[in-house]
Amino acid sequence: MDIIFDNILNARDLGSLTGAGGKIVKSNCLIRSAHLHDASDNDILILKQQYRLKRIFDFRSLDEVVHLKDRHVPGATNHLLPTIDMQMEKMTGQAIPQEAFLDLEKHIVNYAFYPEVQQMAREMYPSLILSEFSQLQYATFLRLIIETPDGGILWHCFQGKDRTGWGAAFLLAILGVEREQIIADFDLSNRAYQKLVDKLNTQIAQLGGGDNEMDVIRAFMGVSTQNFINTLNLIDNEFGGMIPYLHQKLFISKADVDTLRNRYLA
Repeated sequence: MDIIFDNILNARDLGSLTGAGGKIVKSNCLIRSAHLHDASDNDILILKQQYRLKRIFDFRSLDEVVHLKDRHVPGATNHLLPTIDMQMEKMTGQAIPQEAFLDLEKHIVNYAFYPEVQQMAREMYPSLILSEFSQLQYATFLRLIIETPDGGILWHCFQGKDRTGWGAAFLLAILGVEREQIIADFDLSNRAYQKLVDKLNTQIAQLGGGDNEMDVIRAFMGVSTQNFINTLNLIDNEFGGMIPYLHQKLFISKADVDTLRNRYLA
C-alpha cells in the first residue's frame, strides 16, 4: 500500500498483504522507502506519530550516507547496515567513479554502454543473496526486528528499490506471503520510477543503444523484475527455497518465524 509523503519517495506499507494461513499483514508496522534526507517536517511527524517508528535501517554505503544524511525521526534508533559487499563496492568503484555514482541519474546513460557496468547490472541481485557480507547485514536487520516487540520498522536504501526490496522479500517470505505477491511488491518500484527510466531509455535509443544498455537503466534507475525472479529461482536451486535459505544463511529459526508471524499477522 503506497504511502504519500511530501518528500519521501517510493514509500509503502507492507500491511494488507496476505500471509501464512490466510492472515493479513498488519498495517502501520513494516514500512519500506527511499532515503529520508529530504523528508519534510510533516513527513517526520507522520513517521513519529502514525507509524511510531522504533527502528530505521539504512542499507546504503557510508559514502551515500555522508552525501545525503537521513533526517532524524524522534523515538527511532537508526542502524547503518551497508548491504553491498566489499567486492561489489570495489567493482562499482572501478566501473563507475564515486562522484558519478552519487549522482547516477546524470551519468548512467554514458556508463550503460560499458560492458563491466552491464555485467554489474546482471550480477547485482545474486551478489546480494550469495555474499557473506550481505548476508550478515540482512541477518542483523532481521535479528533486530525480532528483538523489537512493538512500534514501527522502516528500512531503506537510496531509491528504496533493490537493497530495500530484498529486505522486504525476506520479511514477506518469513510472514508466509506467496511468491507472486513478493514479486508484485518488488515490481512496484518500477511504477515509482517509470518516467525516469523511460526518459533515460529514450536517450539510450537516440545514442544507438539496445537491450543491454536499457537493461542497465532498468537495473540502476528502476528494478529488474526478471533478474529478481531469476535470483529467486537461484535460491530455490541452491538452497531449496526462501525459507531454507533464511534458515541457513540469515540464521532465522522456526521460533523466529513464529515470533514474527504472531507479531505482524492478524
